[in-house]
Amino acid sequence: MAAGARNILRNWAQRLHCPHTRLTGRSFSSAAHTHIPGKFSLLKKGLALSSLSFLAIESYRWKCKHTVVYASIKVEDVKEQADYLHGSGETEKLYEFLSQFKNSEDPELLWRLARASRDLAQLSKTPADVKKRLVYESRDLAKKALELNESCSAAHKWYGICLSDVGDYEGIKVKIGNSYIIRDHFQRAIELNPKDATTIHLIGLWCYMFAELPWYQTKIAAALFAAPPSATFEEALIYFEKAEEVDPNFYSKNLLYLGKTYLQLKNKELALNWLCKARDYLIRTEEDKEVHKEATDLLKSFGEKV
Repeated sequence: MAAGARNILRNWAQRLHCPHTRLTGRSFSSAAHTHIPGKFSLLKKGLALSSLSFLAIESYRWKCKHTVVYASIKVEDVKEQADYLHGSGETEKLYEFLSQFKNSEDPELLWRLARASRDLAQLSKTPADVKKRLVYESRDLAKKALELNESCSAAHKWYGICLSDVGDYEGIKVKIGNSYIIRDHFQRAIELNPKDATTIHLIGLWCYMFAELPWYQTKIAAALFAAPPSATFEEALIYFEKAEEVDPNFYSKNLLYLGKTYLQLKNKELALNWLCKARDYLIRTEEDKEVHKEATDLLKSFGEKV
């Protein structure tokens, strides 16, 4: 899951808290019925952002189908509209919108489409066969973004996330083998953007996963790899706390895992503190709902009033 993005994010968190963030841009001009030399006048002012409604996107899509579109679309405008839709939780609209640029050579558009594809896969209503297609599609898009720009922090992050999802379809050997690659991409993303709380959280999650790896999977890993991946709950805690330091309360799942990690370390007082924060986190996404339920169930197991 989230996919569940999303960008897994300071800007992401801000957009969720401020869904009516003002966007700027210019509207489309009318399409001419006669040939106009030079650049096509239809998109001469770039992608319309004067309206934040889906109608604007539909209008653009209709025009794309009925005219030749030249490279006059402003990438910055597309990115801004995509980030607005992402922050607003408009997963399906965002995927439709960005799918027009699936053949783009711009890594900023490709990793955003990878994120949208992955988020759509994470929706509970997405059929299993569609989910699988989207999982592989998101991986390929993120990989292409990386090939175009190795210095793109977000491309490293989303390639790591999407590669992890692919492991669910390819067995324990591939999943464990990919874990090294995933960790390396997360670490590279942090090198490029040390203030990305989401990626810091993801490395913490990586450590937590291997710290609690069932014994039989540990034996499988040891049999398959000379140096199987390993980590401790103490290492996971360092990353979860660092993520909160960089961006307090940015992500419900980070709060939950702080609580769970403290439980593993036998610190009940701090565990309950973080689990209460996770339970009380404002629910906006399906993942937030899952976090709320897990935190509530854990608190009940300790006799806490919920």
